[in-house]
Amino acid sequence: MVFAGKRPNNLGISNGKLAPCPNSPNCVSSQSADASHKIAPLIFTSTTEEAISNLKQIIESLPRTKIITESQDYLYAEFKSALLGFVDDVEFYLDRNANVIQVRSASRLGQSDLGVNGQRIETIRAKLK
Repeated sequence: MVFAGKRPNNLGISNGKLAPCPNSPNCVSSQSADASHKIAPLIFTSTTEEAISNLKQIIESLPRTKIITESQDYLYAEFKSALLGFVDDVEFYLDRNANVIQVRSASRLGQSDLGVNGQRIETIRAKLK
């Protein structure tokens, strides 16, 4: 785990929001106001309980993934790259008011992620039907 980096201390939900993305382009968030980091939240048509359960199953089915924190409305997982073991921190917040799952996916190290964080969320979105 040469390139794992340290787990950020700003993860989790604060006032109904996930942490904002840093200025670097290696982060996407459905709660970002800035277009370069913005990604759509995940939509679900099931009950909220089924949505979180389905999301957890999808995350666990993806390679090199470990769920770190799990609650009724929140999932936090670490995704590790195959090549050098870079770690991305990925959070999911069930926003009951908006009836969507807010998402944030960010690389711990480096600047560019070559679009990996956005692609990951789109992969999860496609499976969450």
